[in-house]
Amino acid sequence: MENNNNEMERLYAETFQSFEVGAILPGRVVGIKQDGVIVDIGYKSEGFIRAEEFTEQEWNALKTGDTIEVYVVSIRDSEGVVNLSKERASKTKIWDVLEKAAEEGTLVSGVITGRTKGGMNVDLGGVGAFLPGSQIDVKIVTDLNSLIGKKMDFRVLKINSKRSNVIVSRRVVVEEERAKLKDKTMVKVTEGALLEGVVKNITDYGVFVDLGGIDGLLHISDISWGRITHPSEFFVVGDTAEVVVLKYDVSSERITLGYKQKTPDPWTDVDLKYPAGSTVRGVVVSLTDYGAFVKIEDGLEGLVHISELDWSPKMKHPSKLLAIGETVEAVVLKVDKGDRKLSLSIKQTKSSPWELISQQYAVGQRISGKVKSLTDFGAFIGLPEGVDGLLHISDLSWTKHIKHPSEVLKKGQKVDVVILSIDTASEKMSLGLKQLEQDPWIEMIPSRFTLGDEVTGRALRLTDFGIFVELDGGVEGLVYSSEIVQPSAEEAIREGEMLHARIIKVDTAERKIGLSMKNLRKAEG
Repeated sequence: MENNNNEMERLYAETFQSFEVGAILPGRVVGIKQDGVIVDIGYKSEGFIRAEEFTEQEWNALKTGDTIEVYVVSIRDSEGVVNLSKERASKTKIWDVLEKAAEEGTLVSGVITGRTKGGMNVDLGGVGAFLPGSQIDVKIVTDLNSLIGKKMDFRVLKINSKRSNVIVSRRVVVEEERAKLKDKTMVKVTEGALLEGVVKNITDYGVFVDLGGIDGLLHISDISWGRITHPSEFFVVGDTAEVVVLKYDVSSERITLGYKQKTPDPWTDVDLKYPAGSTVRGVVVSLTDYGAFVKIEDGLEGLVHISELDWSPKMKHPSKLLAIGETVEAVVLKVDKGDRKLSLSIKQTKSSPWELISQQYAVGQRISGKVKSLTDFGAFIGLPEGVDGLLHISDLSWTKHIKHPSEVLKKGQKVDVVILSIDTASEKMSLGLKQLEQDPWIEMIPSRFTLGDEVTGRALRLTDFGIFVELDGGVEGLVYSSEIVQPSAEEAIREGEMLHARIIKVDTAERKIGLSMKNLRKAEG
């Protein structure tokens, strides 16, 4: 019995002498158990791999007959069982690949798995590597989290001889790729050439476009023939854009690009296409306090000044009349090619209300309107046609001296007036209120108030040049300052008091009655 055991040990020893610990061998799955997999490595003895070395997906897909590359971990002579590892076989091969890549400068693939102090972690097929922050890209990456989970190519910068750590670079790969692209791109870069690039960065002053290994600057002034406030109105980072090479400085490798130059300048023949007096259609693209900008075609905008929006005499903010995106018709008022300005009018596309006024109204006609506003010099009366007429303060009363229109009128009040004049060219209309009645200075006042008559009236206003007195019938007379007699040295005449005076002047031309308190006293004496 003892001789048989010795023979078995000798046979196992001969088998294990043909391979050693650390060897990597191909194996065939011959059995799957709950705790692991039995693998035939081509010898009399079979090997065993623990189940923990398989992912759930690998374990579920595993079947008898599958070929697996294994690493010899140890040989258990007493039982003749060979301990194998699938993971160590993979890692050993990867380390060999990494060492070779470090020596020869070839690229390796990996997945960025997360962030760490000073950089990011990379999985190189089972071997962890460190990607320093300075080696991530040629430009600063603001959102490092966006890189997690991405598969990329890397260059091995350093590998520890004991296979304990690996340092890789993505930046070197990008630089090399850009250098290759740059060589191809520079062949195409000539002034006037059309190139396709990717929008890399957007600033207030322009757009940087990656032409393939080299960047060009598209200045904001070269984006559009029309008005532009920011490049982001036209471009988004990552967009593909076709641009024109405007200038190339060989020494500095600076490339100046253009975008608007792909189309003719619309201002070149603007005076021929849109002469003054012509009607155009366009879209409202901007509203300001002073007017609205209307886009007639790409790169060509005109300004409708606020005064040219509507015939209404009271200007409203453009936003009350128009909306951005609205299509409108306008008349070209002026074309200035030199300053690249186009003046438009929307109100000129409609009939002027003053044309209707001239057709419907005549001087001397009695009309009705509402008091729109009051000023020191009169009142503006609004008519149904949308125009205002001026009722001057001097045309409020034949007989009263009115200091402010508010003494007679109120805002919103409906009044009847008489048309005194119409000036359609200047868009003006003069109105009168007192003209609704016959002028009392023609017959009534001269016959009722004669020189030398004694009159009694109420003091209305005290002024430096005299006292205005309200006489019978609402007629006003003036006691000249030189003709005033005060009651006593201690007392003075006050507004509202009744005064006695004699008429010393009746001027129908100037519509004035002069009074004297002195002459009255002389007559009484």
